[in-house]
Amino acid sequence: MSHDHHSTANRRRLGIALAIVVVFLIVEVVGAWLTGSLALLGDAGHMFSDALGLVVALIATAVAARPATDRQTYGFRRAEVFGALINGVILAIVAIVVAIEGVRRLIAPEAVHVLAGPMLAVAVAGLAANIAAFLVLRGGRHTSINMRGAYLEVLGDMIGSIAAIVAAGVILLTGFEQADALASLVIAALIVPRAVMLLRDVVHVLSESTPPGMSVAEIREHLLGASGVVDVHDVHVWAITSGSPVFSAHVVVERAVFETGRTGVMLDELGACLSDHFDVAHSTFQLEPAEHADHEEPQHP
Repeated sequence: MSHDHHSTANRRRLGIALAIVVVFLIVEVVGAWLTGSLALLGDAGHMFSDALGLVVALIATAVAARPATDRQTYGFRRAEVFGALINGVILAIVAIVVAIEGVRRLIAPEAVHVLAGPMLAVAVAGLAANIAAFLVLRGGRHTSINMRGAYLEVLGDMIGSIAAIVAAGVILLTGFEQADALASLVIAALIVPRAVMLLRDVVHVLSESTPPGMSVAEIREHLLGASGVVDVHDVHVWAITSGSPVFSAHVVVERAVFETGRTGVMLDELGACLSDHFDVAHSTFQLEPAEHADHEEPQHP
């Protein structure tokens, strides 16, 4: 399936999910204000980060679809990565704020009164909204780092809503109002690993690391199996954005490849090898005779 098709489908998914999240964000903010629930406020804060993250993702996905230019020679697809970076930072900030307030309420519980009945109703409505957004986004999570970020946010928010529901139930049954503050700490704890995971993926792409699941040694072995290939060096594999690996290498070939004019055929074979076996659509090869390779700059693996 083409990247353009994925982008169009992802923008549609993001738009639908954003509409759902914004509506229930308002519901949770009003509910948190009326009930005094920190868990609802934390879930609302998380949902706000979802909404802002979805807006960023939607903008980044639209920008990423723009064609390449002489200045942006790979196009604008890395905009998705910067969108995911903003998303991860938002999540980290929400986690810190909710955790600080949760601890404060545990230290001074007498200052807070929670209306558990309305809190339960709002939390259930929030869970329903998160489930709906989760189902909308699920189909695009493997096609883009940004879609993965949006999907993970909604997934974590769904778990946060469950924590709020449990806290409201505990308060209704036992009167233990600190359950609300404890639930808010659970929500903060749920946010942190997802923020870290998203930021780790961003760093992986921006540092030009080899994409997960790809082995330079395995790629080199495949290329060395092509007829006429003597050696492969200066191999680089990186990603423009998640799911878009790029490859370049210097390939030392037999003199006969040049003498018989087989360089075009060789390039086709090498490109097909990368595309078929490793799903690399963009590959660049520098074909070299052995005597050229001998006096190159110090070679990389």
